[in-house]
Amino acid sequence: MKQVVQNYKTGELAVLDVPVPGCKAGGVLVRSAYSLISTGTELMKVSEAGMSMLGKARSRPDQVAKVMQSVATNGVPATYRKVMGKLDSYTPLGYSLCGVVEQVGAGIDEVKVGDLVACAGNEHALHAELNWVPKNLFTPVPDGLAPRHAAFATVGSIALQGVRRGESHLGDVALVIGLGLIGQLVVQLLTASGVRVVGADPDPERCELAVRTGAVACGDPASTTVEAAVAELTGGHGVDQVYLAAGGASNQPVELAARLCRDRGRVVDIGKCRLDLPWNAYYEKELDVRFSRSYGPGRYDPEYELDGRDYPIGYVRWTERRNLACFLDLMARGRVDVEPLVSHTADFEDAVTTYRRLKDGDLKAVAVLFRYPAQAPEAGAPTAAVPSVRRGAGVPTRPRAAAGPVRLAFVGAGNYATSMLLPHLAGRDGVELSTVVTTTALSAANAQRKFGFAAATTDLDAVLGDPAIDAVFVVTRHSSHAELTRKALLAGKAVFVEKPLALTEEELTEVLAAVEESGNDRLQVGFNRRFAPLLREAKQRFGPRTGPASLRYLVNAGRLNQGSWYLQQGAEGTRFAGEGGHFIDTASWLLGSDPVSVYALATAGGDDLQVVLRYPDESTATLSYVTTGAPNFPKETLDLIADGKVLRLDDFVRASVYADKRWVSSRLPKARDKGQSAELAAFVRAVRAGGPMPVPLESLVATTAATLAVRTGLVCGAPVTLARAR
Repeated sequence: MKQVVQNYKTGELAVLDVPVPGCKAGGVLVRSAYSLISTGTELMKVSEAGMSMLGKARSRPDQVAKVMQSVATNGVPATYRKVMGKLDSYTPLGYSLCGVVEQVGAGIDEVKVGDLVACAGNEHALHAELNWVPKNLFTPVPDGLAPRHAAFATVGSIALQGVRRGESHLGDVALVIGLGLIGQLVVQLLTASGVRVVGADPDPERCELAVRTGAVACGDPASTTVEAAVAELTGGHGVDQVYLAAGGASNQPVELAARLCRDRGRVVDIGKCRLDLPWNAYYEKELDVRFSRSYGPGRYDPEYELDGRDYPIGYVRWTERRNLACFLDLMARGRVDVEPLVSHTADFEDAVTTYRRLKDGDLKAVAVLFRYPAQAPEAGAPTAAVPSVRRGAGVPTRPRAAAGPVRLAFVGAGNYATSMLLPHLAGRDGVELSTVVTTTALSAANAQRKFGFAAATTDLDAVLGDPAIDAVFVVTRHSSHAELTRKALLAGKAVFVEKPLALTEEELTEVLAAVEESGNDRLQVGFNRRFAPLLREAKQRFGPRTGPASLRYLVNAGRLNQGSWYLQQGAEGTRFAGEGGHFIDTASWLLGSDPVSVYALATAGGDDLQVVLRYPDESTATLSYVTTGAPNFPKETLDLIADGKVLRLDDFVRASVYADKRWVSSRLPKARDKGQSAELAAFVRAVRAGGPMPVPLESLVATTAATLAVRTGLVCGAPVTLARAR
């Protein structure tokens, strides 16, 4: 799915392909119909991200104080790494939307699939095609209320909570300073409550809009219009409440509030403006200064927002969720009209351009909506394309067969490379470890020292341009695999890339475009299990089959340690996207063909998957990928059943075949050989001889496409047909 993100360090805005969130218990998975840009809060974040580091520090003194505390506790180097790491990462935008329930988690019974809901939360109602939203941050949309209007529910709740904090009464007079999105909603809510409202804003168009929607009078705070209107409406006593809905560094709003508020009146801060209170003015009138905290009670309480623990209505009348429902009801009954506030509606795919126009002032708006593509129901099952492999004609000659030792370069030298690959290559006859490339000099030097690389560098381009290097190993984090593979193919190198080959359909297409452009199809993905000696022997003893087979594959993956980069799903894809291809490839190799459809289901928490693959001869493979099993249970167990025979594999330690004669491998304990050594030997032989790669490229593509289709199947809840592109 796609999501709008921003890099706070560089200010970059992007629409990224990210994994679909799992539908956990206590919430619902919602497909967005409309999401609302908060032209105040979000544009402030966008503007801050474009500042220099000094500007960022000046705009967020609270964060600077935290940094200084961290320096005192952890020292400068550790604090610097922590701060830079946090700044240089993508963060989400958005917190108010309306969408359709796509999946219902355990414990939710008030909505069903297909219901329209309004959603809140800067971690759950993001500008994204799909969001998982916990129970207390969504509420059903009343019948007849347009989805584009329901998308205002969160900002409407912010305004509503501010009005509640002001404790207005029938006949009161209120001053609203700042007539942006929140201020405009405050005006309408006060008017609906029987309060006469005066507005103050330097923008005449916003003043005119507020008058059209209920304000008695509005004007520039620097003019006499506002003071004259207040004096006339209150008989010179001053307003009963002032609502600060302005932003910026000026102290003018709080000074104006003190001047125009009556004795013992209330000043409610809803926005984020400068608050250097003039002590004499506030003291002499004994003004009651109050803050309004976002959507209402429950905000920032994880037990309420994440765990779904509601506050008893007898003690807390208006919570976040009740405010959401109340604002929707007011719109449904015509007491609040948000349509005049909509300045612009943009297609979601144009999100980056829209933000830039808002930031640059090219688009002046009170409220901007993102409209998401309609998900019209389709006849039959959804389809995912398996890209075709096209090899270019008349392109440079294929990589030469190595006359001497096969010279290898490694891009990446992390745990997997140094524990599972390099030990099988270091010292191997006919292999020369030429160059290791890493992003940090020290890790390259360590790999050079341990495994005997002739050179170590951080310069990838130099390695790709070196004609002496025959093959490149890509063993980096998942998000970089496709791009590094593409570059190496275009450079004419044979490529061994660890799984996965790609994290998105677009990345897979780009890799195949490089094959077509260069004519270089010499690619191997690290699907090593088909090379495991024990499994190969078991398959040979099982023999050929004549009828369809049933294959069951249990992967007891286990929990990841806290802090593992595998958990960085926004950048590195889901865990299954990263390693699921291993198991799909093994099943396809055992069954002798590529899958034609994929059906996927997930548990309520989204951690455990059931994937059913169907093959051309009606064979099926059921893959259970679980993280909640016992850690002392074997990781991988497999059963293949066909023609009255059964093949059993127990975690690459023992195998057996039940047929006319039973065969059981040695029962003596031995190390698990999952095929890495044999796979690497096959790859080196292919590079040396200039012959075909160990696994046909078409099979690697089909396995990758099937792995990616699991995500599609989880979203649509139906089998996904894998159709080969023409």
